[in-house]
Amino acid sequence: MGDTIVSMAPNTQRRDITRDRIVKVAAGLLRDQGPAAVTTRRVAHEAGLQPPALYRFFQGKDDLLDAAAEHVFAEHVASKQTTAPSDDPVEDLRAGWNTQISFGLANPYVYGLLLDPARARDTPAQVMGVLILAERVHRIAAAGRLRVSEERAVNLIRSAGIGTVHTLLTLPPEQSDPHLADAAFDAIARAILADGPAVPTQDPAAVVATFRTLLPELPSLSKAEAALLDEWLQR
Repeated sequence: MGDTIVSMAPNTQRRDITRDRIVKVAAGLLRDQGPAAVTTRRVAHEAGLQPPALYRFFQGKDDLLDAAAEHVFAEHVASKQTTAPSDDPVEDLRAGWNTQISFGLANPYVYGLLLDPARARDTPAQVMGVLILAERVHRIAAAGRLRVSEERAVNLIRSAGIGTVHTLLTLPPEQSDPHLADAAFDAIARAILADGPAVPTQDPAAVVATFRTLLPELPSLSKAEAALLDEWLQR
């Protein structure tokens, strides 16, 4: 039935359907068995194709692995986009942290490929994931709870998250620490969060971070003036 639908579709659509089928097969193998299982012969067989057909879509195994890892991560990011924000931006940040840690631990092969320096690239799903994190940090800043710049907060959270997942994946079973991720988040929270809404005499840095969130709403400033003021505030 699937092959009949593909054969009746226009050429471009037929090509997209076939490529999507290949990527889904490769993603399943990568997620469950690791990169070694993603061979062109096996993927082609499970996708109902001859091995040479894969080279019409991918340059080789590395290209196919990148597409498979992106597919798995894109599904993860899409699920995060469906989560509605609550009234507590800090708890939303914690929930996002827990979701990201869980994804990394459940998908070690995918996580390893996405973070491999030799394959580093900003894929659409990775870019969207950072944007989701940045939006959560922005809500904290707007609430007067951020004591560092939004940029630094995002980078600290990403760095801590990557390190936490890597550590948990590489620890011997007898040294596993089920509370490490919570402790890492608490450490980051102490570094980037103010105890309460910004008060100038108590936490000037939090006031600056909060004020930066208001710059787009100041109608009396031109874009150039707002950019200059933002640069001063970052300093």
